[in-house]
Amino acid sequence: MSGSKRIVVITGGSKGIGRAICLRFAREGAGIIFVHYDPDDIKANETLGLLDKMGVEAKAKKLDVSSFGDVEEFFQEVIREFQRVDVLVNNAGITRDAFLMRMSEDQWDQALLVNLKGVFNFTKAATRSMIKVRSGRIINISSVVGQIGNIGQSNYAASKAGIMGFTKSVALELATRGITVNAVAPGFVDTEMTKNLPEKAREAFLSRIPMGRIGKPDEVAETVYWLASDSANYITGQVIHVNGGLYM
Repeated sequence: MSGSKRIVVITGGSKGIGRAICLRFAREGAGIIFVHYDPDDIKANETLGLLDKMGVEAKAKKLDVSSFGDVEEFFQEVIREFQRVDVLVNNAGITRDAFLMRMSEDQWDQALLVNLKGVFNFTKAATRSMIKVRSGRIINISSVVGQIGNIGQSNYAASKAGIMGFTKSVALELATRGITVNAVAPGFVDTEMTKNLPEKAREAFLSRIPMGRIGKPDEVAETVYWLASDSANYITGQVIHVNGGLYM
C-alpha cells in the first residue's frame, strides 16, 4: 500500500454497516484492513471482491476482537507492514438477546466481551502508533439502544452505553495528541442483524421512527467517513445519532 494512502482498520467489516464503511473509505483510495469473525469467509471474500473492483488494496483477517492477545498480535503485524494506522473504526458487535430473568451469564459475558472489550482492545492497540505521529481518527459504533434501552437487550444496551462513556473518556485523554475519538449511534438500520427480528418487532420499531423508514448502512458509513475527514478536525468526544428521529 502506498505511503500516501490512509490506512484504515475496520472491525466487523465483512457485511452490513462494516462493509458499507469499507466501501466508503475505498472511494478515497484508502488502504483497507478489516477483521471479521464469520463462521466462514464467504462474506469477507465478497467484500474483498467489491474492494478489488474499486481498485483499492485491501486485506481481511478472521479475528476474535475480545482476545486482548490476538488483537495485540494483529496490530503488531499491521504496523510492521504499513508503519501506521490513520483511522480505526470499531464496528464489530453481536446480540445475545433475552429477558433479564432468562439471560444466562454466558449471554451477558459474550455481549460485553465482543461489543465493549473489543473496543478497548483495538483502541488501546491502535493509539500507540497514532500517538507517535500525533494524528489519528477513532470512530466507535454504538447504538441508539445504548441511549434509550430496549426490552430483551439489557446486555447489548449496557455494552453500547459503555462505548459512549468510553469514547468520551478516551477523547479527553487523547485530545492533546492530535487524535479525535467519536461515536456513531445508529438506530434501526437494514442489516442481517435486524432482518432476523420478528415481523412484529420490526413493525414496532418502525412505528417509533418519525421519518417512517429503516436506515441504510450507507447513511451510517457517510457519518463515519465525515468524522474521519478534515471537516471534523474540531470534533471529539461526541456521539452522533443516525436514527431518523427515533431518539432526539
